Amino acid sequence: MKRPYYIMTSGRLRRKENTIYFEPVQKEKDEDGSVSEVTIDPAIDEDILAGFTDESEADPKTGRVVRKPIPVEDIEAFYCFGEMDFNSRFFNFLAQQKIPLHIFNYYGYYAGSFTPRDYLPSGTTIVEQVKAYLDTHRRLVIAREIIDAASYNILKNLQYYSNPSRQQGGQEKGFLQQGNSSVEGNLLQAINDIEQLRESVGGTSTTQELMGLEGNIRERYYRCWGEIVGQEYALEKRVKHPPDNAINTLISFCNSLVYTTVLSELYHTHLNPTISYLHGPGERRYSLALDVSEIFKPIIADKMIFKLLNNKQIQEKHFRKELNFCYLEESGRKIVLQEYDERLKTTIKHRGLGRNVSYRHLLRLEAYKLVNHLVGGEEYKAFRAWW
Repeated sequence: MKRPYYIMTSGRLRRKENTIYFEPVQKEKDEDGSVSEVTIDPAIDEDILAGFTDESEADPKTGRVVRKPIPVEDIEAFYCFGEMDFNSRFFNFLAQQKIPLHIFNYYGYYAGSFTPRDYLPSGTTIVEQVKAYLDTHRRLVIAREIIDAASYNILKNLQYYSNPSRQQGGQEKGFLQQGNSSVEGNLLQAINDIEQLRESVGGTSTTQELMGLEGNIRERYYRCWGEIVGQEYALEKRVKHPPDNAINTLISFCNSLVYTTVLSELYHTHLNPTISYLHGPGERRYSLALDVSEIFKPIIADKMIFKLLNNKQIQEKHFRKELNFCYLEESGRKIVLQEYDERLKTTIKHRGLGRNVSYRHLLRLEAYKLVNHLVGGEEYKAFRAWW
C-alpha cells in the first residue's frame, strides 16, 4: 500500500538505484560568518522524517529510531515542509515513478507542486473537458452541482454539532454535550440561513454569481464556528493572504492539504487539472483541484479542525504570531499532519460500490465521476456525505 511521506525538516532527497534516501542537513556558521551545511548522523529520528508508518527500526544499543531508506514502490507523494535540496536526477526518477511532490514554505504555506508529465493522456477526455468549459450552460450545470454538494456537506457538519445526542460516545468533546441550548439554537439558525441560501443555487446564471453565493454560505458557516470550537477561536472574518489568527491559519493549512491531495489524485486520471468549471482557469494554478476541493473541504478539513480544537490537540501554544500574520509552528504541523494522514486512511461503507473505501479513494472516485460525465454523458452527481 502506497502512502504519503511528510518531511518536516531541512535536508536532501536523493536517489540511489531504485531507492530514495532522505539526508537531514543542518546549517552552521563558520568562523568567517559564511554558512555551510553539515550532514547529520545518518541515523534519522522519527521526528525528522515524519512518514507516520510502523516500519521504523530502533538501534538495540541506544534505542534511537533509525529510518530505513524509502523504497520507491512505497511512496504515494512527498509533502516537504523544510528547506529541501533536490537535483535533476532525483526529479527524473520521480517522473519515471509517477510520484508527485508538494512544497510548503517555512511558514507552512503551500508554495507549489512537481507533477510528472501525464502518463494517462487521453485526447478524447481533454477535448470533452474543453468543450464542457466553453459551453456556458454545461459549465454552469457542473459548477452548480459542485456548490450544491459542498453546501450540503457544510450543512451535515452543522447538523452534527447541533445534535448533542449524535456526539455521545464519539471521540470528540463538543460544547453541546454540556447542554448549552443557546449554542444549539445559534447553530439551528445558521442551518436555516444556509438552507435558504442553497435554494438560490439553481437560479444562478453565471459562475461569478455562483461564487458570490458560495461566499455568502461560507461566511454564514464560518460565523458560527465559535459555537463549535469555543469563542476563543471564533472567526470574525476569513483572511487568507496571509492568515491573521489561529483559526484562519488552521483553515488555510488544512485546505492546502486537501488541495494538494486532490491534485495528486487527479494526476492518476485522464483529467487535465488546469481545465475547471467553478473556478476560472488561470495561470500558475490547478483550478480543477480547487473545484473538487470545495466538495471535500467540509468533510475532511473542517471536521478535522473541529476535532483537533475540541480535543485540545491543537492549542494556542502551537501558533506563532508575527506583525500581521500567524502560522503553525513545527510541532503543531506534525499534529495536524498525523490527524490528516489518519483521516485519509479512514474507510466508510460506500453506498454505490457496496464496500469500504478510504477518504483518499473518495477523491479519486469523484474524478472518475467527472470523466464519466464528460465522456460518457452520465449525469454528474457530486459527493454528498450520508453519515
